[in-house]
Amino acid sequence: MAGGSREEGPEQPHGSDLLRRLDAELGRIDEQLRALSAAKHRIQGLLDAVVAITREVELPAVLHRIVTTAMDLVGARYGALGVLDESGDHLAQFIVAGMTEEEHAALSGVEFPRGLGVLGHLIHHPEPLRVDDICCHPASAGFPPGHPPMHTLLGVAISVRGEIYGDLYLSERRDGQPFDVHDEGVLIALASAAGIAIDNVRLFEQVRAGSEQFQRLLLPTLPDLRPFDAAAIYRPAAAPSPLGGDWYDAILLPDGAAAIVIGDVLGHDLRAAAAMASTRNMLRSLLFDLRTPPSAVLAHLDHTLQAITDNPITTVSLARIEPAGGAWRLHWSSAGHVPPLLITPDRQAQYLFAEPGLPLNVDSEQHRPDHTHPLPSDATVVFFTDGLVEHPAYSLDEGLNALAELATAYAALPLPDLVQALADHHPGDGHDDMAILALRIPH
Repeated sequence: MAGGSREEGPEQPHGSDLLRRLDAELGRIDEQLRALSAAKHRIQGLLDAVVAITREVELPAVLHRIVTTAMDLVGARYGALGVLDESGDHLAQFIVAGMTEEEHAALSGVEFPRGLGVLGHLIHHPEPLRVDDICCHPASAGFPPGHPPMHTLLGVAISVRGEIYGDLYLSERRDGQPFDVHDEGVLIALASAAGIAIDNVRLFEQVRAGSEQFQRLLLPTLPDLRPFDAAAIYRPAAAPSPLGGDWYDAILLPDGAAAIVIGDVLGHDLRAAAAMASTRNMLRSLLFDLRTPPSAVLAHLDHTLQAITDNPITTVSLARIEPAGGAWRLHWSSAGHVPPLLITPDRQAQYLFAEPGLPLNVDSEQHRPDHTHPLPSDATVVFFTDGLVEHPAYSLDEGLNALAELATAYAALPLPDLVQALADHHPGDGHDDMAILALRIPH
């Protein structure tokens, strides 16, 4: 170095430059963190939506839930799901959400869309569709009179087992912005989950229908019980399974009495249904072979069940309606079952409360008492299972009282209509299967 000079190195940044660069870097990191947080929020929202959809077990509820969760995820004001008909060219159903009562009223005389215009474009071209101005789209066919104004559209197809099931549509983001690529990605993911949920529900409905048919085949068709009039009905539980252990039976015995049975095997599955069938068949055989009081028949049945089966606990009420000095009387014994309901000719209702005895498969050595009660001409006796009256919101006594009021209100109906009314309007919560058998005493 000449003259004492020194070689200059690279210019060092001033403090202010470092701060500016640091601020810029921190801003970039903050932006990335916000983007990650938004992505996490979207993913969590999507997962929550999938869980909500898969909880539904009825197809209409699933379809509506798909629409509303899609609206929530994207922040859309309007949503709809169009279900294709068998041809795949037109819409057979159109489920909408987001419209106000006034908007619905304005369209009261308008049929739902069949898949024309932009909606039809998505049917025939099932790729994701984003439109910023519906009226400007080449396929636009306009809106019917009274339709709320809509400008933006986001649509995706829903496939089930490789076939297009329908299309999911959203319109009008609440923030006024057009739908973006992130909205499209969320809706595509939701549509994929929706296809699985729809398939699962359809399979469940097929299984349910088959199970209900199987259950009904296990129950008898009531024979001719003349001089008595009789009717019965069975309703499966709403959940968790259409299979259950409730049953009824009625037969005329060789001594002129009518035997009435109502029972409930613990459980809601195939095992309960099988146990119900075996118990019913055993009891019917005992009724023909034994000429003993109902309590003795139940004792024989209990010993037999404990000896040769591992059936669950079962409640049952066995009754004989038998001649008694020119009239009729009810002669019954109970194995832990709810009491029968007697409706007199003047439409007064009373439960025939008595010692219920132990259920079957608890202790076969315990004695069950017999009970009797006179039956006036034209009286009606209603036997039922506890699913008819049980509800978590109130006590069993409240449910029984509500059923008694219901029975008196419909007492004048023919018996098939009476049991139908009780099954339709029962005070239970519907989460247990139910059986009803009603018998009317002749004049």
